[in-house]
Amino acid sequence: MSNIVDPLVERIGARIREERDRRRWTLAELADESGVSRAMIHRIERGESSPSAVILGKLSAAFRLSVATLIDPEPEPAGERVRRAEAAPRWHDPETGYVRRQVSGPDFPAEVAEIRLPAGAEVPYPAAAFAFHRQVIWVIEGHLTFHEGDTVHELDPGDTVELGPPAACVFANTTDTDCRYAVVLVRAEAP
Repeated sequence: MSNIVDPLVERIGARIREERDRRRWTLAELADESGVSRAMIHRIERGESSPSAVILGKLSAAFRLSVATLIDPEPEPAGERVRRAEAAPRWHDPETGYVRRQVSGPDFPAEVAEIRLPAGAEVPYPAAAFAFHRQVIWVIEGHLTFHEGDTVHELDPGDTVELGPPAACVFANTTDTDCRYAVVLVRAEAP
């Protein structure tokens, strides 16, 4: 077993703990709100486990925050407007291989992320993960099958979809090649 600690995993854990403390929630209360077990939340907060995309989606929904807020809570240094590619947080889903790179910083009014969804991967998010946000999905490479509630959108390079009212969503790559897409999110209402 490796003792190497991933700084991003530690930062995500610290951010989740900070949000839980800010709300004065116990582990049990966050578990009830999110549907994630107390044991898993505890391991994530301690930096002992990297959450999957599904778990991040559930936790962000419980907090009424975007996934990006949990991944990239640190503002850029004062006056810094350039974010080098190597400095942008990259988070890997340990279950699906999904890779999320935060393009915009936390102080920018819109959140922009680049996603690489491996062949055959599927990532579901609860409807609550889309409350208080407006989003557009833009496919850059490959093919994305996007389930928005009961509606299925088949998206190819250059295609976009603006999400409607909050619904459970599934991002699926049913092909044998990676899919790369961008997510642009604007907060619609303060939590």
